Amino acid sequence: MLSIAGPAISIWVIFVLVKAICGWQAKIPGPWYTNITSFVLKYHEFTKNRRLWIHELHQIYGPVVRVAPNEVSFSNLEGMKEIYQSGGSGYDKTEFYDLFKQYGYRTLFTTPNKVDHATRRRILADRYSMTNVLRAPMLEGFEQRAASVMKQCEASRSGYLDIYVTLHCYALDCASHFLFNPGGTDTLNDEEDFKLMKELSYHDSIKQRYVQHYWPVLNKIFSPFLSPKRVSLSRRYVLDQSHQKSPHESSLMHKLQSKSSELTTIQMAAECMDHMAAGIDTTGDSLCFLMHELSLPRSECIQDHLRQEILRNPTAKLDELPYLDAVIKEGLRLFAPIPMSLPRYVPEGGRTICGYECPEGAIVSCQAYSLHLLNPDVFPDSESFMPERWLQKDGEAERNRLLFAFSAGGRGCIGKHLAMVEMKTLLRRIYGQYRTTIAPEMNGDMSIHDQIIASRPKDQTCLLVFDRV
Repeated sequence: MLSIAGPAISIWVIFVLVKAICGWQAKIPGPWYTNITSFVLKYHEFTKNRRLWIHELHQIYGPVVRVAPNEVSFSNLEGMKEIYQSGGSGYDKTEFYDLFKQYGYRTLFTTPNKVDHATRRRILADRYSMTNVLRAPMLEGFEQRAASVMKQCEASRSGYLDIYVTLHCYALDCASHFLFNPGGTDTLNDEEDFKLMKELSYHDSIKQRYVQHYWPVLNKIFSPFLSPKRVSLSRRYVLDQSHQKSPHESSLMHKLQSKSSELTTIQMAAECMDHMAAGIDTTGDSLCFLMHELSLPRSECIQDHLRQEILRNPTAKLDELPYLDAVIKEGLRLFAPIPMSLPRYVPEGGRTICGYECPEGAIVSCQAYSLHLLNPDVFPDSESFMPERWLQKDGEAERNRLLFAFSAGGRGCIGKHLAMVEMKTLLRRIYGQYRTTIAPEMNGDMSIHDQIIASRPKDQTCLLVFDRV
């Protein structure tokens, strides 16, 4: 056996070295070890450091960097446009997105190829249009949820409010209202609904999810021992809601049920489960990061400016408040709801991206975190919170093109209008009535803490004081 193993190992080493020296990836900038192994990338994924590690590589090597023998990251507009917008919808997704299947079914988000994605998107698109989101039944529901938050703010005036909890309640209630109206959760007033919010927001399964992605056989063997089996509250809730009769015509469930010849009930539930889970974390975390920033002493003048615009325009429509829009966009730039890589496969025949030949099947991606911070020609002083940058006409088109908070192209986030309306509705109410500051008792870490694809405040707590103005 040893006589066979020795030559076999030698041949393997020679093969790896030749590939490292002569392969396509050898021409792409990056640390030497990423030319021969993906171990370092996987290590940073398991230790929740992928985003920062890739960001540091871009700072060292530039806008194109090799992160593994078959994977390249881009941090410029040219790369982003090619990967996510070429042909309208960009490149097909990788198997990484299978981690987000619901009830064993693919959804709009997890569908790998753009043909199937386009078919599913046509079913859902009109419900996520700004026209539908701004319809009275939708807006009234968001206003009711915002009113519940305002009661929490008022009740906290003798102390402080943990807005991480409150904002995730608001995000879930808005998302479920959009999906299931007249159904939907009422987490700030219903204990069972509150438990559902906690299940969706307070979890940490990143290591198990990566094991599932890279070593599915091992995951099947060991997953029964990693956590006790239990019926998910959220999965049961969505299944129950999917059987409701006569949902409002503006709801997503109404549209899905109208396509019952194309979708089974479990497929409808899978789509809604995916949208609900995505809606609570992205909107809840973005609002939490933004309100924390606005409450810091350095942002006092920004908060004052926002309040002045709101108070001067009490009857203005949501899209008639430019500074509110700028504040939210700047929050999304610095605290993108999904700041991490969104991997895609290079199509058949290979492609040239930013001057580098990438073969068919190579994995390529951009991450919002680096796109937003490493392009100073578009975002000067990129690490500073400066809403005013979004009010300048000079460079407006470039800023909007590079904003990757909702991804880009035909496969970008279908819920971006919904998220913006939810955030504007609540922030308008809060900052029209209150001044927020950091509570003296606040010692939670608000640094960006990565999960499998999204990120959240590390300690999942943010204590603010609400003072009447």
